[in-house]
Amino acid sequence: MLLAHAVTLAEARSYVAALADRASSEDASAEYERVLLQLDWIHGDYVPGITEVPGEHRDVLFAIAEQAIEDLVGHGIDALQVELVLDMLDAAKALDAS
Repeated sequence: MLLAHAVTLAEARSYVAALADRASSEDASAEYERVLLQLDWIHGDYVPGITEVPGEHRDVLFAIAEQAIEDLVGHGIDALQVELVLDMLDAAKALDAS
């Protein structure tokens, strides 16, 4: 994994983790954590750490996480896998909004 890929993955993981921490319910938090697990599964054993992110509004965190996940396609991750992760992220957001 090249450095740019690792940075993109770390950003995606960090912002999804921040969404899980700030979720409105335990169910929504669990859905965001499922997104993290899927990202980890796609990348096998190499998973960069999660860093603390600024205290942004959840919509901003979501937008950054979504963009970082979309950017993984540019690093050789299968587009279908990325779309599935984005769908999971959308489902988590919908549950978080309810």
